[in-house]
Amino acid sequence: MWFIVIGVLLLVMKVAEFGPVAEWSWWVVLAPFAVAVVWWEFADKTGLTQRKAMDRLDERKEARRQEAMSKLGTSDKQRRRR
Repeated sequence: MWFIVIGVLLLVMKVAEFGPVAEWSWWVVLAPFAVAVVWWEFADKTGLTQRKAMDRLDERKEARRQEAMSKLGTSDKQRRRR
């Protein structure tokens, strides 16, 4: 995501002819978009994206479980005392 933000900023600066970016080559200005594509391919092929999504799902599931246990009054702490 950061590569896209940087690419958009550089693109806007190039089109507006703002600062030193106005003198840069278009290849340099558009390079962050290419890096973003390469990163997304790498993340998808290695399963990084899916792993992060599954971790978030597991965290949400555990939070719901803890909330339900506390509402029922059967938290893990109470169970250990017995």
